[in-house]
Amino acid sequence: MNPGTHGDLAPLTAADVRAAAALHVRAFDRFFLSSLGEPFLREFYTGFVQDPDAVTAVARDPDGRLVGTVVGTVAPGMFFRRLLRRRGARLALASVPAVLRRPGVAVRVLRGLAYRGEVPVDTRGALLSSICVDPATEHGGHGRRLVDAWWREVRRRGVTSAYLTTDAVDNDRVNAFYRRAGWTPAGNFTTAEGRPMNCYTRCAGGDADQPVSASRHRPPVAG
Repeated sequence: MNPGTHGDLAPLTAADVRAAAALHVRAFDRFFLSSLGEPFLREFYTGFVQDPDAVTAVARDPDGRLVGTVVGTVAPGMFFRRLLRRRGARLALASVPAVLRRPGVAVRVLRGLAYRGEVPVDTRGALLSSICVDPATEHGGHGRRLVDAWWREVRRRGVTSAYLTTDAVDNDRVNAFYRRAGWTPAGNFTTAEGRPMNCYTRCAGGDADQPVSASRHRPPVAG
């Protein structure tokens, strides 16, 4: 269901979920999903552990501590339908404290629960949903290894294209990271909340699919 071990990389497991949620909050400290809290994120990551179409990888430091994770799916529409069916009630319940603190976020939660991986840009194939690296280890090359391992597994499954989205504003380093890693700008759009986003795609056969030495570029803290 997930990529095999690649060096210091391995698939996300149920035992990693708590650490992955905590890492997400550290890496995305000002983002919406983090504002919903670690219980919500634990449900989110558990959905990737349990789904047959999920593609995941984690990186660890020499002491075995989780320092990076990437999650996505080769079948976005089916994945998010299953996530809502299997974990929708738990996700909704986990978001209650955030909604009580800020009732205005309820609409965003409902919109998120209805998400099916769609973006208003011409895309197809696998979706890279989230990648984050511990800010304390962001110079270790974990981000590039994670995104490359994710793409190798997508291709192993017979899928030859993928897409992702990331913030367009105040996010130059992350956008540059994806371009260096072989992702091509495919368009931009603005979310219902007014958040400008860039969309990137990747297709099999590009130069970035050739073997590369370990990158020392700074990886994205989150994307």
